[in-house]
Amino acid sequence: MTIMNNSQKHYVIIATEIIIAVIVLGFVFIKSTSKPATKTQAQTQSSETSMADHHKPKAADSAVFDGLLGKAAPDFTLPSYDGKQISLKDFRGQNVILFFNEGLMCYPACWNQIVAFGKDNAFKDKNTVVINITVDSKDDWKKAIDKMPELAENTVLLDTERSVSNLYGVLILNSSMHRGQFPGHTYIIIDKEGIVRFTQDDAQMAIRNKELLAQIEEL
Repeated sequence: MTIMNNSQKHYVIIATEIIIAVIVLGFVFIKSTSKPATKTQAQTQSSETSMADHHKPKAADSAVFDGLLGKAAPDFTLPSYDGKQISLKDFRGQNVILFFNEGLMCYPACWNQIVAFGKDNAFKDKNTVVINITVDSKDDWKKAIDKMPELAENTVLLDTERSVSNLYGVLILNSSMHRGQFPGHTYIIIDKEGIVRFTQDDAQMAIRNKELLAQIEEL
């Protein structure tokens, strides 16, 4: 049997104490990390969850929009970019296309559609008026015109309070990239008697002149 001298015994004691200390510290660490969240932590987590929910886009809901078909189009009056007050009833006796769009922030898709409407004489030939509706302010829409001057040749109404967009249910459709705040790319055809005859929410945001003219042919 090997007998340890005093020096060896001293080192063994120190090593044992170190091992015990490591075990104790590890136990304390495990206990501290497994504690339930404090009230402050819970409040922070709840706040973060609430903020995340706040920034989630609203769920798409087409109930109001779908309910328009076959009914009298709700009347409205809005200011145009050039300062006129335009009412839907002013166009009774003509077919009307309402094009709800995201306006300034929808470059180039919505802008291209607005310009395409203005350049297409086929709509005038079919006694059809195109009304473009955006929720932009006048100053914001001016920025769009400055970038694409052809936009100024078209009738654009400013629904800054979103009253008409809400009335027609176009703020929460699939095409809106900012659902609840902006329309997307949405068409409504109203016949000469003021009845909604066609609706389309176009998430592809294409130019739809041909399709719309085909629908007007059927009126």
